[in-house]
Amino acid sequence: MPATAIVISIGDEILYGQTLDTNSHWISGELDNLGIRVIQKITIGDVKEEILNSLAYAENRADIILITGGLGPTNDDLTKPCLVEYFDTHLIRHDDILDNIANLFAKAGREMSILNEQQADLPANCTPIQNPIGTAPAMWFERNGKVIVSMPGVPFEMKRMMSDTILSKLTEKYNKDGIYHRMVRTIGIPESMLAEKIKDWEDNLPTHLKLAYLPTMGNVKLRLTTSAADNSRKEEVQGQIDNLLPLIDKYVYGFDDEEIEEAIGRMLKDRNYTLAVAESCTGGFLSHKITSVPGSSQWYKGGFVPYSNQLKNEQLKVDEKILEQDGAVSESVVLALAKNVREEFRCDVGVSISGIAGPGGGTKEKPVGTVWIGYSDKNRTVAKKLQLTKDRKINIQYSAIAALNMIRINLDKD
Repeated sequence: MPATAIVISIGDEILYGQTLDTNSHWISGELDNLGIRVIQKITIGDVKEEILNSLAYAENRADIILITGGLGPTNDDLTKPCLVEYFDTHLIRHDDILDNIANLFAKAGREMSILNEQQADLPANCTPIQNPIGTAPAMWFERNGKVIVSMPGVPFEMKRMMSDTILSKLTEKYNKDGIYHRMVRTIGIPESMLAEKIKDWEDNLPTHLKLAYLPTMGNVKLRLTTSAADNSRKEEVQGQIDNLLPLIDKYVYGFDDEEIEEAIGRMLKDRNYTLAVAESCTGGFLSHKITSVPGSSQWYKGGFVPYSNQLKNEQLKVDEKILEQDGAVSESVVLALAKNVREEFRCDVGVSISGIAGPGGGTKEKPVGTVWIGYSDKNRTVAKKLQLTKDRKINIQYSAIAALNMIRINLDKD
């Protein structure tokens, strides 16, 4: 059986919704890569009783307890004193930790306070783990075959210590059980419809191969998992994927960690094509997704955000008569935008988006969530209409994903 873990996130700011807990998400992924199964995540405030109760609960249930938060120098940071009480120990000063803190303050040109010095005082029964980029060290405890690790809540500090030290220590202590995942990434098909298409294939999977549907906005990831990572099992998983693809090939854009924007970049690069976009209601979000891909400058020439009709006319030469007659949110306008941005930027592919993101601006004929997407290359200029939600953020995000999928579909026709 794989080792099990519970992740505890401490901080009032997380409970109040002021800070998003990205730590537990990242930690879960890293532990999964080691074959360690996260069985629970717990979020609690800066309350002594809650911290102590959660520690006791987690230690009874899991092999590994990873804690983030509450290690700052101020009185509202309670994790360290709670650990002292929980392990019935006392604090001792670690000179090497103090030197590290002093060096960090010296580099920043700041004076160190007594509260900062006290961050070098750690429970006597813990193994300290240096924080190379912050003042709060991590603390590694072992008891009754269990491991408890307390880390700072600052994400980049926690990730650095996990990557540099903690993950390798966990690997040494717990034998990897050989969990192996493969992900098939689909787009443009709802989860329920996808399940219908692959029902017979899914029903015939061996019992030692587990399938999970992981839906996100506009995408559904199919994850195949096996508990043994030897070559024969890997080959078996690949064989099952080979059987799956003919059933859903027109919806599959990539595998494993590849996002749709990365897949589009790969397709454009393989064809030696360049891309430009004209996006109105998405306000640059499509360009943001495209440029989040390293190396996108090789195939992305640029984008334009013609939010007003004036700019659509003056900068991208959309006929005033079309704008007046059909309106900015129309098939004729996105066709013109896609074609004209391609020609103006002298590239191979042009894409356009125009819509009513909301919450206002809708009419009976064009309600909130009405979006048109245009695509143009040397062979075709086409458009597609979407009817989305009344939520502005969802409409912006989904429109960008749909535009990327439209690029994929049309590139596959070449």
